[in-house]
Amino acid sequence: MKPLLSACLAVFATLIQYNALAVDDYKLGPDSLERAAGVPKGRVESFQFSESKAFPETTRDGWVYIPAQYDGSIPAALMVFQDGHAYVNETGQQRVPIVFDNLIAKGEMPVTIAVFINPGHRGDNAPPANGWGNRSNRSFEYDSLGDLYARFLIDELLPFVAKKYALRFTEDPELRAIAGMSSGAICAFTVAWERPGSFRKVLSQIGSFTNIRGGHAYAALIRKTERKPIRVFLQDGSNDLNNLHGNWPLANQEMASSLAFSGYEFEFVFGDGGHNGKHGGVILPDSLRWLWRPKSPALPKPLAKDNLGGDEALSKLLQDGGRPGDWELVGEGYGFTDAACGDAEGNVYFSDLTKGVVYRVGVQETKATPWLVNGPKISGMKPGPDGRFYAATQGELSGDNKDKKRIIVIDPASQQIETVASDVTPNDLIVSKSGWIYFTDTGPGQVVGVPIKARNLSRPAPVAGGINKPNGIALTPDHRQLIISEYGGTNAWSFLIGDDGRLKGGERNMELRAPVGKSDSGGDGMITDEKSRYWITSHLGIQVFDPNGRMGGILTRPQEKATVSCAFGGPGRTWLYVCCSDKVYRRKTLTSGLQ
Repeated sequence: MKPLLSACLAVFATLIQYNALAVDDYKLGPDSLERAAGVPKGRVESFQFSESKAFPETTRDGWVYIPAQYDGSIPAALMVFQDGHAYVNETGQQRVPIVFDNLIAKGEMPVTIAVFINPGHRGDNAPPANGWGNRSNRSFEYDSLGDLYARFLIDELLPFVAKKYALRFTEDPELRAIAGMSSGAICAFTVAWERPGSFRKVLSQIGSFTNIRGGHAYAALIRKTERKPIRVFLQDGSNDLNNLHGNWPLANQEMASSLAFSGYEFEFVFGDGGHNGKHGGVILPDSLRWLWRPKSPALPKPLAKDNLGGDEALSKLLQDGGRPGDWELVGEGYGFTDAACGDAEGNVYFSDLTKGVVYRVGVQETKATPWLVNGPKISGMKPGPDGRFYAATQGELSGDNKDKKRIIVIDPASQQIETVASDVTPNDLIVSKSGWIYFTDTGPGQVVGVPIKARNLSRPAPVAGGINKPNGIALTPDHRQLIISEYGGTNAWSFLIGDDGRLKGGERNMELRAPVGKSDSGGDGMITDEKSRYWITSHLGIQVFDPNGRMGGILTRPQEKATVSCAFGGPGRTWLYVCCSDKVYRRKTLTSGLQ
């Protein structure tokens, strides 16, 4: 009986496999099979590109499709296809030139130039242009997270194509799309994720959002990163891959769930296909119609209903989950802004460190005005329990203290300045209700404590050490714990404060996210809100943690230049202000600063 049972099971398994493949039986429609009567045919030119600095010593084949309606008088919309050979072939599964000709002629998509680009190959034995072959650099280029491929595409390839064929691509990111299948699909998503200012439309077919090179993280990243202004079309099938890297159908369903949670404009079509371009090719015309349709007047609402008590999703912090465009400019033209802080009334202060000026934004005001001029170069400032401002300085523009770093106290009425401590190298500071100043000493990796009553104290002693370039510093609402961000690492530390002001029980309580390819988060200035959440500036933006040290999300920084400090102010202290190099921005939140 056992041999017969084994044989039956083998036949049954074969039937299951046959049926799974048989259902993958998609047929192309009229928009893909041939150009409709009277539809003009665009032209396709081939090229080879071997001048990349991002991916040195690589050679790749490419094609450009130029629609018949393009005359060069105005810039055209742009769509880039990874694994270009699979899309440009007019007898293959996708047949993009035919589909483009039909949809452009019917006005269902704009006049769009398509760039089809294959992954690079290093060394000898390069594959033919019209097949998959052994493109040795494909996984590195496509599956890796980070902005390297985006830089290759935007800074190298597209300028090369535009120059070679005398083409004008639009700079409007709403009219620039990017597509791919499998690893090419996650590559397309990564480009838009990293550079939404360049591409805002993504077509993903059988996307490899799995752990080939860490791509499985996207489903989690989407939930905890401020919604980016991108539109995403996902396609996958129930018979897609399930291997050592992950489960493709489940990964794409996770992506769809995360996009819905964070309120993205997306479409997910889930069929019964396998790991091929059949299903994606059949629905390509409809995919493009959806992708290129007019901009929606309102974005979907984030799904906040299943957040448990204490869960700090961005939907609890920002209206509708927030948008990067919600930042408002407060001031610009500064040398380098830092030391943002707010007082109890909601007035906000910040310094132009290089010019020795402190600015003030009144609680009912939206623009900054000078408050202290020709003063010290301040890198950190906070109000104390006595109503005065305490500051960390990096010297002065001139005079006896030009090269002397100090801890100082400023009387807000007279603006008289006194020295609290000297012979120090402070970065940022905080002042406790019990009368202690704590400042970060970044180079030696330590925190130093000074009583606020001290005057001209020389070389005060450190109270904690062993921190990887400590920078930002904040207190819990009860002032019984001190939180310190690492600029050189990926943690924020929590210390208990003893009755004598000393620190104890230090632990790496929060994990700051670092950009792909960097070992440091750039953890910088921080602030505490009324719900005991910690808002920490970093390379990626403002990272928000709940009272238990769990990350709730990341706010996109206002501009590419570094965001270094933040403060709450304005009416109800509900506006978040950030110092961002030469500019200062603010945005409305659903919380308020700690009183």
